[in-house]
Amino acid sequence: MPAAKKTTSARRTRTPRRSGSKSSRHAALKASKVTTYNTAVRYLMEKTDLERARSVKYDKDTFKLDRMAKLLDALGNPQASVRVAHVAGTVGKGSTVAMVASILKHADYTVGTFTSPHLTDIRERIAINGEMIDKSSFVALVAAVGKAAEKVAPDATYFELLTAIGLQYFAEQAVDIAVVETGLGGRLDSTNLTNPDITLMTLIDFDHMHLLGKDIASIAKEKAGIIKAGVPVVSVPQPPEAEEILRAKAEEVGTTIQFIGNEIEFSSRFCVSDDLGAHTRICLLTGRSQYMHLPVPLPGAHQAINCALSLAAVDGISANTDTIDESVVYEGLANTQIEGRMEPVWQKPAILADGAHNPAALECLMRTVGAHIPNDSMICVFGCCQDKDIDGLLDKVALGGDKIIFTKASNNPRAAEPEDLAKRFADRHNRVCQVEPTLAKALETAAQAASRDDLICVTGSFYMVGEAKRHLAELSTQRTTATANA
Repeated sequence: MPAAKKTTSARRTRTPRRSGSKSSRHAALKASKVTTYNTAVRYLMEKTDLERARSVKYDKDTFKLDRMAKLLDALGNPQASVRVAHVAGTVGKGSTVAMVASILKHADYTVGTFTSPHLTDIRERIAINGEMIDKSSFVALVAAVGKAAEKVAPDATYFELLTAIGLQYFAEQAVDIAVVETGLGGRLDSTNLTNPDITLMTLIDFDHMHLLGKDIASIAKEKAGIIKAGVPVVSVPQPPEAEEILRAKAEEVGTTIQFIGNEIEFSSRFCVSDDLGAHTRICLLTGRSQYMHLPVPLPGAHQAINCALSLAAVDGISANTDTIDESVVYEGLANTQIEGRMEPVWQKPAILADGAHNPAALECLMRTVGAHIPNDSMICVFGCCQDKDIDGLLDKVALGGDKIIFTKASNNPRAAEPEDLAKRFADRHNRVCQVEPTLAKALETAAQAASRDDLICVTGSFYMVGEAKRHLAELSTQRTTATANA
């Protein structure tokens, strides 16, 4: 698999290497100069991006909700007119958002989604009924929100500006509901200034430990920060210490909390059928609705509980209206789409991309591939961020990877060095692995090593997935052009 040539347009819109860096060729751009899509992207990329920062202090000086509050107030508080389902947790947020949104869309709701990170296009983060915000609206909102920020919150971050842009867009488009995913933690997250109808908590596990805490209890306290008075909470089953904290927080602020499998009756079973192949079906009884033997649309046993959470969320969102017909729920689930989660991105050789970036998610990926995707062997192209639980990730990738190629995404300033990953992997597992300096080279090496029935899996971070998709898209374009000119 030859490396794809770099294109000028890809370089112009790609995220700078350093968080909050200014272009060496340009002075800092003012919002008044944002008139095109490229200038809108550049404006945002020049802001402090805590997702990409190598070192961040997680406190009220860095994550300022008062700064976000000033910005929203200057915009007329768009969040006040937007119904919100607020989603936090460590594992499964993206899948839950996708399933909730798909069901509600098929029930004739106009559904906004705010998610992170994006893979190839920044506009992926802000969508309505599955369609990214259009470029003209994006440009106009970057300019408007940027102008407001320059007056009242000049140090507003990349994520804060995007949150404000998303909420303003949803308010202007009068969505029926917005499904909003937290960025980091919850308590100090800029999305925590919304006024949700319902709060959803996916599995709490180890991630961002340098910021949120070294143990589940500390992480759970940060996630629990989105729980608000009078806003019902639904959670998947949690580790005991996390459940205790979530229940205590709900009692403290004065709201109800229900756990799937406890207050909400739940069961699941693995099935194989001619039309769906290997899949999971679930039953869920909420007290208001009964969902019986619904097929989970996303592969993997772990998605059953995310699907149950999504159904409970839909039940809560529609509580003041007629119950959504089960056939609509079935259709909505069946049409769920999500990028970067077990996504086939190439054929011959077969390449799968998944942004699993914590041990729990990576273990689910390894087990799901083994259960759902026939292959003779799996070649894992792996790279991760240096601030992750690297040893935990290496232990999980060893579960399914018959051959491991360590590399890094070129646009990830927090990327762990492949040589360091390989050394730690060899020390822990006494297995031979390989190192390539770039993802493009790693994919080429993997393709050369893969036989007809082998699977190549790109994983470890969404940076890896995004760069792999861009590279393969460029490669596909080059091949199409070469064929047309032959």
